[in-house]
Amino acid sequence: MAVKHLRCSGQWVKIGTHPCWKVEKALINVGIEYETVAGPAMPWQREKRSELIEKTGANRYPAIVFEDGSVYREESKQMEETIRAGRLFEKAGSAAVTPG
Repeated sequence: MAVKHLRCSGQWVKIGTHPCWKVEKALINVGIEYETVAGPAMPWQREKRSELIEKTGANRYPAIVFEDGSVYREESKQMEETIRAGRLFEKAGSAAVTPG
């Protein structure tokens, strides 16, 4: 099952503290197929993140959209831990969005 990774457009930022990269690296490391959906990167552009806001009700990246349309969003550290623990797909179909 492939997922969509909603993230900022700063895909060149590959440092461990970057929230979007942290989640993307976890997806890569555990071998989960994903499609990148990049949006405005800068904090002052948060209100322009229309797809993210529509799907999560919040304007902060990252988020995961499953094939069934359900969305998973937590702080990136929790998302990374969930992915690395092999529990990402447990979040599909649930109300797994934490605004913020």
